[in-house]
Amino acid sequence: MDNAFTKSVGITAIATYEPTWVLSNEWFEGTIPRKFVQHTGTQSRPISWHDEVTMGVRAVNNLQRDTGCDLRDCAAVIFVSPSFVPLSVARRFLDARQVRQERLMRAAHALGVQLNIPHCPVHALNWFCSGYAKALAVLRRHIVPMLGLTRNQFLLVVTAGRISRITDYGCPQTGPLFGDMATATLLSRLDSPKYPAHFKLLYAGAEKQPAAGVFFDFAVRENVPLPSLNGGRTHMSQRLVFRMDGMGIADAAPRAMSQALVKALQTRRVREDDVRFVVPHQAGTSIVRLAGMKLEQQGIRGEIVNGLTSQVGNVSSSSIPYALKQTWNRLSGIVACPTAAVGSPGKAEVSQGCILLESTPIHCPAAIAS
Repeated sequence: MDNAFTKSVGITAIATYEPTWVLSNEWFEGTIPRKFVQHTGTQSRPISWHDEVTMGVRAVNNLQRDTGCDLRDCAAVIFVSPSFVPLSVARRFLDARQVRQERLMRAAHALGVQLNIPHCPVHALNWFCSGYAKALAVLRRHIVPMLGLTRNQFLLVVTAGRISRITDYGCPQTGPLFGDMATATLLSRLDSPKYPAHFKLLYAGAEKQPAAGVFFDFAVRENVPLPSLNGGRTHMSQRLVFRMDGMGIADAAPRAMSQALVKALQTRRVREDDVRFVVPHQAGTSIVRLAGMKLEQQGIRGEIVNGLTSQVGNVSSSSIPYALKQTWNRLSGIVACPTAAVGSPGKAEVSQGCILLESTPIHCPAAIAS
């Protein structure tokens, strides 16, 4: 058995699940900041009435429909969700029953049961918007070497964010930012005949760095407005919601993305000129544009994908797989996917990460398009 192939994996396919209910900017009745659309590009966002596990199952079902993958071939699952409240926070604000519901590993096991793969190893993590990069880093560095993946097996990375359940819709800064979404990414060995990889995973990493201030925390808010299915609104007497310094993270994120991408290139000894596409975390059109300017200063001039937030908003850890899915047919060569996000609640830190992909011989955009 070729040891290089057993340790090298790539992305075979990505599927998404978008909730059918859409909340437009009009619902906010003019409370959105005047330049919100200019800075974020967001006109509407999907909202889920279903929990994260159900969303994840639907994303995997879509993957099965698109690829015909057999879940009996699944060797491991990583469940990534940015909308679970960290237990350190949950214990401060919630009762014992509610705290149990925020246990991410409990949800990951439930996902395995609902997919009828209860004996498949499951892992779970929440790195907020950097979750996808962190999951691929864990997979590449720890899970793949440990598993002994066979040629006909695959790995699943499932992201499911229902940030609507921790959103203060009465806050004009954070209320309209995020959308709900789930994705499923199938990864296999590079020599897999059953699940041929389209993009080799060259690098994946994510880390936390000190920041100038605390950009993110949780708090209990009273009389919080909530959207209702008929387009109206109800109110919740008390709700645990996230708080975010949007200006602070918007200032830090472009720099963090640039640093993460440069580190990835240096680690893999890839030249700046070799990056053909940059598919960053779609945090907002202005943030991506500023990140692009910083990358250009570093000599990275690949085509930058931007503007995918229009109908979905910032979908957090689902953002990069969603962007890869949307641009799949035209991507080729080396593709860099930098990300930046808030760090742990109440801490002066940011997270940053990057994924490097390289198209394989079977991935020919012209052939796919035809």
